[in-house]
Amino acid sequence: MSFMKGDLLSRTRKLVKGFAKAEPVWLKAMEQAPPATFPRAEKKLKPVSLPEDVYIKKFFQKHPESKHEDAIKISGFDPPPARIFGGRVLDLKEQGVSEEEAMAVADMEYRAERKAKKKAYSRLKQIARLQGKKPPPNPYPSAIKEIQAEERKFVHDRFYNRDILKVVEKLKEERQAELQDRRGGGGW
Repeated sequence: MSFMKGDLLSRTRKLVKGFAKAEPVWLKAMEQAPPATFPRAEKKLKPVSLPEDVYIKKFFQKHPESKHEDAIKISGFDPPPARIFGGRVLDLKEQGVSEEEAMAVADMEYRAERKAKKKAYSRLKQIARLQGKKPPPNPYPSAIKEIQAEERKFVHDRFYNRDILKVVEKLKEERQAELQDRRGGGGW
């Protein structure tokens, strides 16, 4: 009944009038007390936009590598650096600073924070080496390196796992047999 327009009541009436369906027991009761109809939303929803979205786009134009390195952590509470940048620009503009200067200050703060994080991690590695311990994992890894680390096991298995190699050999043999059948055995 998806091709018919209207709600359940009007569809059922059409089917009963056209003798396509026997009159259901509930039809008369529903005609006397029809269900409430709610106004429908417009067909196209308007996109949600925040005031800092303009500055976030400018941030990603200036720092395209940040899209991958500073990925949004779904389970985290910290906003991504682009949102922090946009919020900071808006704060500075509210204080009376011009847009260009506000963006320059927010950019400088972002770069300083990244530099401080890298410096802190390098110092952590240095201390671990001096103590003869294994360096801690990078607390600020890039998203690309995280994905590659997850996939490394599967790539290794692809070339060295005997079960997978057997399956690959079997597939190769089947393919060779299929090619042989196409070449020689397909005639009349």
